[in-house]
Amino acid sequence: MARLLLLALACALLPAISRACDTALVLAMDVSNSVDEAEYRLQIDGLADALTDPVVIEAVIVGRVALAVLQWSDAGQQVVVMDWTQPHDRAALSGFANRVRTTPRAFVMGGTAPAEALHAALLLMKRAPDCHRRVIDVSGDGTPNDGGDVGIARRRAEAMNVTINGLAIESLGQAITGFYKRHIATRDGFVLTARGHRDFPRAIRLKLRRELVRVMGETQAQ
Repeated sequence: MARLLLLALACALLPAISRACDTALVLAMDVSNSVDEAEYRLQIDGLADALTDPVVIEAVIVGRVALAVLQWSDAGQQVVVMDWTQPHDRAALSGFANRVRTTPRAFVMGGTAPAEALHAALLLMKRAPDCHRRVIDVSGDGTPNDGGDVGIARRRAEAMNVTINGLAIESLGQAITGFYKRHIATRDGFVLTARGHRDFPRAIRLKLRRELVRVMGETQAQ
């Protein structure tokens, strides 16, 4: 009887253990030459504000989500500006968001190398907390003009069971969304569009909601 009780207790604990960390999320931000200082500020403030969205707050805390932020530019320019953190309450997540908001720009006047950005994010993912899902959220406003084959990085992500989602920042009539859909996002991923950098805050908030909340009505996501 005692053995059966122990087995029942272990089975009851398994779901809780499996939910110890729902998602490990790398936020990979483009800071290449095409992003000026005002646009950088729109991105960094937009991300910080999105992390204070009530739906995002609940998803992060309840899901014990692990977050990391990476800035990227050309083939030799990728840096982790916020290492893995699992905010355990609202105060901790607010502190993380404030640190994001005051993060200085890592690179200036660099090219655009999304393949190397993805490889750097995958390297970071190798030392992520043990989470049920692993997601790279990559945002950018240009197609590659430096670096290697994005397809290789995407296939590597799929082999590692890592989802890549894209946030395409459209500007000057460029078809950034199409490029992100064809070459960046994995088969289980998605791409959202920001209509210029001024639309980035709305788009990143919606994107985080979609990434972190499994089941959500369309009206909740607006």
